Amino acid sequence: MPKVTVYNQTGSEVGDAELTDAVFGITPNESVVHDAVVMQQASLRQGTQNAKTRSEVRGGGAKPWRQKGTGRARHGSNRSPIWTGGGVIFAPKPRNYGYKLPKKVRRLAIRSVLSAKVQDDALIVVDDLQFDVPKTKEMVNVLSSLSAEQKTLIVTADDDENLKKSANNLQHVKTIDAQGVNVLDVINSDKLIITKKAVENVEEVLG
Repeated sequence: MPKVTVYNQTGSEVGDAELTDAVFGITPNESVVHDAVVMQQASLRQGTQNAKTRSEVRGGGAKPWRQKGTGRARHGSNRSPIWTGGGVIFAPKPRNYGYKLPKKVRRLAIRSVLSAKVQDDALIVVDDLQFDVPKTKEMVNVLSSLSAEQKTLIVTADDDENLKKSANNLQHVKTIDAQGVNVLDVINSDKLIITKKAVENVEEVLG
């Protein structure tokens, strides 16, 4: 079992914790992680693009000129796609790009990125994170004490409003609860700070 040091908010060591091999100690599967990242990025696409087909473009009701005798090519509408201002052939329409991978594949991907963080010494376990009031300066002090001043993901057991507000003004910090742990957020962080309670919740779901 991977063994990590547990810290408090001030950066002092307060003990050790053993992590479950099945969640934090597997060999990362890069192929599955890639599939999960592509899936998440696809679901984040807005899909709001829209262009008009010839049936939706205003005008074009009358035939531009008679069929024969003018010496020009025959046309039935000046809203044809080959005309300037005409419709678009196979016009893009609003759509949902999202799709889902099998549950076992998604869980393997999450276990892979968590295990990679442990192997890279980028996982920081804290006994707890408590903020009496929302205060950005206090969050900065905590991150500095834990040597996590880069892009950091903070995972807590529950959705803590004071914690979230304390990190809102820090562009390089993101906070989520244990239920929201996902591949893209973990990969995009240089450091992963997670509470002991959140570790237990993650192990319970993924173990």
